[in-house]
Amino acid sequence: MRELVLDTETTGLDPFDGHRIVEIGAVELVGHMPTGRTYHQYINPKRDMPQEAFDVHGISAEFLADKPVFADIAADFVAFCGDAKLVIHNASFDMKFINAELGWLDMPAIPMAQALDTLAIARKRFPGSPASLDALCRRFGIDNSSREKHGALLDSEILAEVYLELIGGRQPDLVLTNSPERKSGDSAADAAWRPRPRAKPLPTRLSEQEKAAHAAFVASLGDAAVWRKFMGGTD
Repeated sequence: MRELVLDTETTGLDPFDGHRIVEIGAVELVGHMPTGRTYHQYINPKRDMPQEAFDVHGISAEFLADKPVFADIAADFVAFCGDAKLVIHNASFDMKFINAELGWLDMPAIPMAQALDTLAIARKRFPGSPASLDALCRRFGIDNSSREKHGALLDSEILAEVYLELIGGRQPDLVLTNSPERKSGDSAADAAWRPRPRAKPLPTRLSEQEKAAHAAFVASLGDAAVWRKFMGGTD
């Protein structure tokens, strides 16, 4: 299963108030494992904005001036996404901007059903607790010290770690044996598999004093004790 952990940075809160995407970052996962493949693009919003609007991103209007506009990168971005599940923190926000940009180009929207919202997952798993990306990093012990400014690719990399913790750990498909007769995903083999007996039994860890105390306890239960009936007395 291919997933893209994705984040956008924008000039404001609503594309229909004239705000635009200025950065997109994404990290690819296959089978819940990072592949090392990423997508990262700065975008010229083509609008005049005061510098304070960009300060949160750690970039400047001058830096974005020579970057491509969304129309120049739209086809490549959509192709990179393909039919992958888009893992996004507060997915409705990012999807609103992405689909607004695509709509202005008369390109098909990406279905909301293709997005997976980690904010909703966190709120369901930890009701009443803070569910921001920073709060989840603290909960899971994920280092986000480099997150002084918001950046789409950095936030995607951090969110990928958070997401894998939210769904149960960073190695959900870990297999502890590479025996050729037992392959991961083979349900018949999994059902039939049994651990092999030890070549040499482990030595007992009971002391003579513990054995004597156990024998005295069993003797105190009387001849009708269940232990004697099913477990062969004090052995």
